[in-house]
Amino acid sequence: MTVVADKPRSKRKVRPAGRVASLRGGLTAWLSRPLADFHLLLAIFGMLTVLGLVMVLSASAPGQVASGVSAYSVFQKQLIYVCIGAVLFWLVLRFPLRRLRHLSTAAMGIGVLLLALVLTPLGDVRGGARSWFTVGPISFQPIEAVKLALALWGAHVLVTKRALLSQYRHLLVPVVPVAMLVFALVMLQPDLGGTITLGVVLISLLWFVGAPMRLFGVIAGGAVAGAVVLAIGAAYRLQRVATFLNPDSDPQGAGLQARQAMFALAEGGLFGKGLARGSSQWRYLPNVESDFIFAVIGEELGFVGCALVLVLFGLLAWVGLRVASRNTDPWIRIVSATLTVWLVAQAAINIGYVVRLLPVTGITLPMISSGGTSIVMTMIVFGILANCARHEPEAVSALRSLGPGRVGGLLKL
Repeated sequence: MTVVADKPRSKRKVRPAGRVASLRGGLTAWLSRPLADFHLLLAIFGMLTVLGLVMVLSASAPGQVASGVSAYSVFQKQLIYVCIGAVLFWLVLRFPLRRLRHLSTAAMGIGVLLLALVLTPLGDVRGGARSWFTVGPISFQPIEAVKLALALWGAHVLVTKRALLSQYRHLLVPVVPVAMLVFALVMLQPDLGGTITLGVVLISLLWFVGAPMRLFGVIAGGAVAGAVVLAIGAAYRLQRVATFLNPDSDPQGAGLQARQAMFALAEGGLFGKGLARGSSQWRYLPNVESDFIFAVIGEELGFVGCALVLVLFGLLAWVGLRVASRNTDPWIRIVSATLTVWLVAQAAINIGYVVRLLPVTGITLPMISSGGTSIVMTMIVFGILANCARHEPEAVSALRSLGPGRVGGLLKL
């Protein structure tokens, strides 16, 4: 009788589908953690901050050298504003949201007053718009703070009146009349980009409070009519629309920025030329470190760099709306959703006109474009979003039972 030895069983290879399922399971488990949204927002905030500083330095240095000044002059100012914004981010992150809600009414009143004062001789004219205050070496635009004030105050009013919002007079008054007053003051500067972002904030507030769809139809019709009137009423705005429709009609004038931005994006290819190796910074593209910095990203970091920016803002949209859905406080829900839409829509508009999908409006790319008031207020908005994330019910329970953890300990939460 012969005994046949059992053949050793070969180890089964892990199939790619199994690896994907394992990775998906691990990601789902991590996202279900109580503080996952908070940590994701911190990661997005940090990556955008670092990317913005690197790109501002790379985009501004050659032009500054060509002008005969220090290559780091624009970068140093941006770094100072980022440090100020980081301190305010930390303070807002630890500030009680209930107190922030109560202060929103006063903030809105002060914002409207500043918008009125900036139209007087107290305001400075820059880029054809009287929209700046200058106090010594410090200058700021009140419109940036008013956007945030409108989001906080509008959510406070709508939540307070939520039992009466089925009636149009309670839904619209006083939020819409105050917003119209702000729009008028901003257009008197004139600042079309600020008006557009204010409109995004107002529409977001009405959308997330559950306003009827026919109201948005009326708003859309009014917006189109207003845009036509504004375009016809000013020669430079009409020129922008004509240039958008036919950029080649004035290639060395009104169409210069749009054409040069497309050339910069095309030259970047897949991986780009490398940091500080692009040609657009050498006066090849105007406003390269502010309005058109996305074109520099495309030229120096290529399609990969542009995709990274899109992924970060897409992830911000997902996390911000997830924070809104996981909170139980109606004010926090509306505020977090509105602030998220504001930032993502502003990024979409900026990228849209760089790639010639939209007319040029002068709206900056949040966290990446150079600009003092813009970067500081955007970092404050991130602080409020992170504060909303750590007020999710599961996050509150985890912080009370398990403590703040390493990240929370560093931030002294």
